[in-house]
Amino acid sequence: MGSSEVGSPEQRELVALERDIVACRRCPRLVAWRELVARERKAAFADQTYWGRPVPGFGDPRARILVLGLAPAAHGANRTGRMFTGDRSGDFLYAAMWRAGLASQPSSTARGDGLRLRGVWVTAAVRCAPPANRPAPDEREECLPWGVRELELLSAVRVILCLGAFAWNAALRLSAAAALARASDGAGGAADDAGGADEPRPRPRFGHGAEHLAARHMLIGCYHPSQQNTFTGRLTEPMIDAVLARTRELAKTSRESGPDLGRFAGSGMAARLLDDRAREPR
Repeated sequence: MGSSEVGSPEQRELVALERDIVACRRCPRLVAWRELVARERKAAFADQTYWGRPVPGFGDPRARILVLGLAPAAHGANRTGRMFTGDRSGDFLYAAMWRAGLASQPSSTARGDGLRLRGVWVTAAVRCAPPANRPAPDEREECLPWGVRELELLSAVRVILCLGAFAWNAALRLSAAAALARASDGAGGAADDAGGADEPRPRPRFGHGAEHLAARHMLIGCYHPSQQNTFTGRLTEPMIDAVLARTRELAKTSRESGPDLGRFAGSGMAARLLDDRAREPR
């Protein structure tokens, strides 16, 4: 499950959810692709055994921050079996989390490497590596109930850090679906009907540093730590450090119903949280 010992009922349910996710074969295209990549392998990893299955979330079951990515990388998490582990994106992300005091070490190379997260859970909108890193809409919908259940069990989460526009849009649906399930008192069928949850209209635009109060979760946007973004300087260390600092601030000041907007009233921040300042998508 991740970085904390299994003890509470919620933690035990997270372990059970992990088993269910790993066994999932709902999407034929994704199953075929992830297994093909695992068989053929990349030359640099030819001597390794790939995970080749859906990748579960990872981190602290008491997390107040959920880090949401797009999907496992074909030769990263699809190889190692842990989100953002074994590729350049993960190197950049976990180093930043370590600087922010959210991770026990700046590197993430393999399951069992000693990495522990503090107050953070890392997951993805889609659990299997997709061809060309592009999940289909129906594949995203098939994964949504897993995310809803995960968020139900991570009851302390107040802030969702969205890595890229795909994760931002997925988080809007996830938060709405989780609120619907919560309103239905967590009934067994609520998560299965998650696809019927309504997104806000007009849809808040993604941007680096954008913020939106969605249901009971605050969303904050961050450019994805892909090589395309980090190598070109579109996303720099100071940029992700600032977003993580803001994410920690929001997680600390949030209440049961969401972030304490009154705390920011004097600075105009409340209007920013509610009006969702539009920024350039990525």
